[in-house]
Amino acid sequence: MKTDWLGPDFPKGKGEQQYRPCVGVFLINGDGLVWVGKRDDGSGESAYEYSWQMPQGGIDKGENPEKAAFRELYEETSIKSVSLIEAAPGWFTYDYPPEVAANSRKGKHCGQAQRWYALRFEGSDGEVDIMSPPDGHSAEFGEWRWERAENLPGLIVPFKRPVYEAVVQAFSHLTA
Repeated sequence: MKTDWLGPDFPKGKGEQQYRPCVGVFLINGDGLVWVGKRDDGSGESAYEYSWQMPQGGIDKGENPEKAAFRELYEETSIKSVSLIEAAPGWFTYDYPPEVAANSRKGKHCGQAQRWYALRFEGSDGEVDIMSPPDGHSAEFGEWRWERAENLPGLIVPFKRPVYEAVVQAFSHLTA
């Protein structure tokens, strides 16, 4: 996929493989806690020991990254009652480990380049519906909770941990 619409600062891939353009959402509630969901591979469990993550997903070709963040949040959580606080500066990248890179869907990408957005949750917890996502999307999470930002890197799969550390640092002034 060509990524020209994402601008000249979109990270270059490795060899023939490009980074998959993605967004992430750092959703903060009124108590300064951040939304995380426990990944579910369809069996009620996750394939990984560290399976909690913030909402994230791919940017559609030609889509504005900020709009993609709102769309991904809604598709994964049913949450619409949010407002933009700020975007993290630049793109954060990680490379797929061999066992993930071998997945046929991800075989054409070396990893992900993510734009992260801090959003303020303005609704009530009853708005969250991870079991019946809207518009026919499959459930990606089996559980969810609000978590302290500094704990987030320890909950994610190790290959994504440096990105989570950078995201928590970028938005640390919002949860202090």
